[in-house]
Amino acid sequence: MLELREKLIDTVRHMAAAGLNKGTAGNLSVRADEGGESGFLITPTGMVYASLKPEDIVFMRLDGTHSGPRKPSSEWRFHRDLYAARPEAGAVLHAHSPFAVSLACHRRDIPPFHYMIARFGGATLRCASYATFGTQALSDAVLAAMEGRNACLLANHGMLAFGQNLGQALDLGIELETLCEHYWRACQLGEPVLLDAAEMARVLEKFGSYGQQA
Repeated sequence: MLELREKLIDTVRHMAAAGLNKGTAGNLSVRADEGGESGFLITPTGMVYASLKPEDIVFMRLDGTHSGPRKPSSEWRFHRDLYAARPEAGAVLHAHSPFAVSLACHRRDIPPFHYMIARFGGATLRCASYATFGTQALSDAVLAAMEGRNACLLANHGMLAFGQNLGQALDLGIELETLCEHYWRACQLGEPVLLDAAEMARVLEKFGSYGQQA
């Protein structure tokens, strides 16, 4: 468990280095078992990532209770609900990255302007309906927006992505912020030309084996 806590801290610091977060914004979790109980490790609320120690990381059970001296991130509910609903989720990343936030404040889905949209599971990247941070209403909106997807925007808030492990969650977060930047820049010239449904279907089929070595 110590090794996983250290990996979580290392990854959340990489989020800051990659420009996904500043200060205490955002949060990160990883599925874990502790003392024979299933749950997840999550970053604590209100603590600067550079100062985190393994004992600061909070273990949360799927019933919403937690162990340790620190309080969990206020957003623990959508982490908990994603782990309960999506068995393929091994780590969940939430960030207030600049371009994702800019688009989320317009409450816009990202359309198929680029084939890499398929990286996140569908022909569009949805924006979850707005709800106050840390609430069950926000978690419910997240689950709806993430149906069939591994990422979404959060209206007037930020971005959310999950991967099989911490490394993949970080990679997806960086790729999502990059995609948001590309879309934001493309929109400066007018509405981008979108890929049609038939092409996105072909791309999604190819993504079934995307990035896999023989």
